[in-house]
Amino acid sequence: MQHPAPEVLVTNFHRRFTGVSATADAVLGGMHRYFTTRLVGNPLPSAQQALSLRSALALSRQPPPNRPFSIWHVRRNLEMAIVIFARDYLRLPIRIVFTSAAQRLHSRVPRELIARMDAVVATTSQAGAYVPHLAGIVPHGVDTDRFHPAADKANAWRKLGLPGERGIGIVGRIRPEKGTDCFVEAMCRVLNHRPGYTGVIVGRAMQTDLLFEKQLIRRLEEAGLQDRVTFLGEQPRDRLPDIMRGLSLLVASPRYEGYGMTPLEAMASGVPVVATDTGVYRQIIEDGRNGYVVAIEDVEGLSQAILNVTSDEARLREMGSNARIIATSRLSIDKEVNGYAEVYERLWRGEVFV
Repeated sequence: MQHPAPEVLVTNFHRRFTGVSATADAVLGGMHRYFTTRLVGNPLPSAQQALSLRSALALSRQPPPNRPFSIWHVRRNLEMAIVIFARDYLRLPIRIVFTSAAQRLHSRVPRELIARMDAVVATTSQAGAYVPHLAGIVPHGVDTDRFHPAADKANAWRKLGLPGERGIGIVGRIRPEKGTDCFVEAMCRVLNHRPGYTGVIVGRAMQTDLLFEKQLIRRLEEAGLQDRVTFLGEQPRDRLPDIMRGLSLLVASPRYEGYGMTPLEAMASGVPVVATDTGVYRQIIEDGRNGYVVAIEDVEGLSQAILNVTSDEARLREMGSNARIIATSRLSIDKEVNGYAEVYERLWRGEVFV
């Protein structure tokens, strides 16, 4: 006997665990409280038993009980294309919701795909200005239970096994777009004034960015700081909360970011953030309260902000506490799940988004 169709199917057709995968994974656990929900494609940490595409299409031939259709929630170009085929050519009783984080005009192919969505959810009002069929603004949320402050910051840092007494970290792919070079330049200006601190770079360089990574290492050697900045490489997902808790400050210095989850994870962990003015950072970081936002590629401003946050112990603790308060009150995963649930219900009621 075939099981009934799920109310919501979340797609993950990318083999690697990316930032997009992380946002889908975070939502899945909470969504089960509201609807019958299944992951389609590659497994995620919160959903190890994913449906194959073939199985999901077979289940979607009939609508779920008490619903006019299933909703497929997609986040990538390939996912949009496949589910459009299922809806328009296989004539399955489904509707498609797409999450858009890009704060700029999409290129031609994704624009054409997005134009055929039933509803689009943007992560920020800026992203919403570039898409049709806008159903609402739903910021990404963070799991504030998984990411929480350390009971003892010094002990959390020691457990990481890194040199120095404190850490200033950057988390993400090592590449120019992520501004890893801006972080390294800032460390070259900051670390001589902060002898107890270690710079920490968490993330890997893809084959195309290995030369870029070598240039960063050479720059640190020239500055005599090769022993003060640690390249941890890509870390298992389960270790990231411990790393965040151990840091004293997170730096996010990209040249462009659609949204940016690592500052949310840091804030939930009681860690202040210094970031460049892109993504969602201006909306979640209040200058002087839980960090600072500086201009893109402003290495001098980035360095000064880092020095300001780390100027004394009491200031660091206060800003970390404020960061946690903002994360739990405004940026929880529950708020994101509730936003999506409202959009789904509106679709099921027959609302059309133009």
